[in-house]
Amino acid sequence: MLSVEELNEKLIELSFSEDIGDGDHTTLCCIPDDAMGKSQLIIKEDGVLAGVRIAKEVFAHFDPELKMEVFIEDGAQVKKGDVAFVVTGKVRSLLQTERLMLNIMQRMSGIATMTHKYVKLLEGTGAHVLDTRKTTPGMRMLEKEAVKIGGGMNHRIGLFDMILLKDNHVDFAGGTVNAIDRCHEYLEAKGFNLKIEIEVRNFDELQQVLSHGGVDRIMLDNFSVENTKKAVDIINHRFEVESSGGITFDTIRDYAECGVDFISVGALTHSVKGLDMSFKAC
Repeated sequence: MLSVEELNEKLIELSFSEDIGDGDHTTLCCIPDDAMGKSQLIIKEDGVLAGVRIAKEVFAHFDPELKMEVFIEDGAQVKKGDVAFVVTGKVRSLLQTERLMLNIMQRMSGIATMTHKYVKLLEGTGAHVLDTRKTTPGMRMLEKEAVKIGGGMNHRIGLFDMILLKDNHVDFAGGTVNAIDRCHEYLEAKGFNLKIEIEVRNFDELQQVLSHGGVDRIMLDNFSVENTKKAVDIINHRFEVESSGGITFDTIRDYAECGVDFISVGALTHSVKGLDMSFKAC
């Protein structure tokens, strides 16, 4: 399995390949090879900054001689007009790295900003905001990093680091008990030590899990606020509890006050607006 660093490196390579192709002919035709200059990242919208670390990797990958002076680090609250960093070096390199750096930083900062808003809503409840696997293909590691920068928590990175028995798994396995038992047989045979979470759709499935056991966390899928409170009382701290499905910015506080431990929000990554910023000559 590739490491996070290796995945990010492959993403950068692919991104430059699809953007530059056989050459940035606009830059190459009008900018001399020896022209030097500097550009600054200007914030155009209030939010939480994310992506500075990966921006360094983008610049270094394309041209190790580019020099980056950072004024604002990842996780900082930024406002319109702030300058996050200045990069000095060949003008050709500044122009050819601009779009990839901005695409990454705008998206990561948008995710961090959105996550921070959700986290602030839950202050004092004890519930944590989780992301999901509803991420942009190839950018999952960066998007999940942005969630953490914004104060949220990562659920699972992928299909490999946790067992999550969802509705389709349960149905194809022949029911809740069968799914849990097969899970334990598999983990024992493979010698794996993974946490187990199971999704329940109703109180009947919840009662089956409570009677059978064998899991670490129960996900209440598409439960109303009223039924979530009822389910939390029934579970009574015997398992971790996560709420998921149809939870919005307007309702998340209500779910948190039911006493759940986690609330997963797909909107953190699947429909977020990028934070506005620009990379301009200075």
